[in-house]
Amino acid sequence: MRRSLPALAAQLSDDDELIVVDNESSDATAALVAELVPEATLIEAGANLGFAAGCNRGAEAASGELLVLLNPDAVPAAGFRDAIVRPAVEKAGWAAWMGLVTAEAGKVVNTEGGVVHFTGLAWAGGAGRRLDSAPAPQAGEVGFASGACFAIPLATWREVGGFSEHFFLYEEDVDLSLRLRLTGGRLGIEPDALVDHDYEFGKGAAKWRYLERNRWAMIVRTYPAPLLVLVTPALLLTELALIPAALGGGWGTQKLRAVGEGLVALPRLLRERRGIQAGRTITAAEFAAGMTAELSSTYLGAVTRVAPLRWGLRAYWSLVRALLGAAGSRSR
Repeated sequence: MRRSLPALAAQLSDDDELIVVDNESSDATAALVAELVPEATLIEAGANLGFAAGCNRGAEAASGELLVLLNPDAVPAAGFRDAIVRPAVEKAGWAAWMGLVTAEAGKVVNTEGGVVHFTGLAWAGGAGRRLDSAPAPQAGEVGFASGACFAIPLATWREVGGFSEHFFLYEEDVDLSLRLRLTGGRLGIEPDALVDHDYEFGKGAAKWRYLERNRWAMIVRTYPAPLLVLVTPALLLTELALIPAALGGGWGTQKLRAVGEGLVALPRLLRERRGIQAGRTITAAEFAAGMTAELSSTYLGAVTRVAPLRWGLRAYWSLVRALLGAAGSRSR
């Protein structure tokens, strides 16, 4: 925050507001805010509410037209403010969007747009790609917008209810992005809005518990029924494949906890699902169009190089897409 707050505050206009949420941090956030950006609004949660709830608290205090969420360890580059508001000013037609998130002092991509696999696995697109060895990312649509740098009209945020606080940490940005897509919203990236993220994927075995628990919560809440039925065999096979991966990776206990917590939460998730699906305005086929069968993440390891698996996933997903398209045609 010692780097991110001054870099952001220096770019703000007179009409902008800066809100900092302190989730009972251990880095003297309140003192830093008073020292570096005394004009900011500080919200002291009094407890670690989680990333999702912390963002919601900040959004409750916001009064502008555009809400921009930024991780405390994401440092905006010069010109960030003007670039991140550009899609709103130029009416790009996106329901929400993100900036280009880099890492390693701007040398590599952290995410140039989230990717959603049809099994619910989601990852940072382009992660690790060197920015000096390939064409710069272009503005366009993405599978989901990253919570590290997330922009959305405040009215839209409040209409959809913001992040689901039950997620606590991880996948809340995927869930919100897919809820926006269910209502016909498009998601984009503005690559001129650069932020450098002090990112490290490995943060202990507990991270896998949150990722897996929340992956299933997102699937239950957002997948239209026709899609959910057709991908259920693949979801079950994914679960079987994750067992040896979890045991071998040292997070078997966390995977088991994720399953248990997911089952306990299932009645609530089904209630939430009914409300979310009631607002769906696109077909299951249109929703599925934003997903992929490719395993393109470097974080997935050797499994991405298993050719029969890649071919099988592509064939399966092609069949699912064809069936969804045929069903959609009949329903018109």
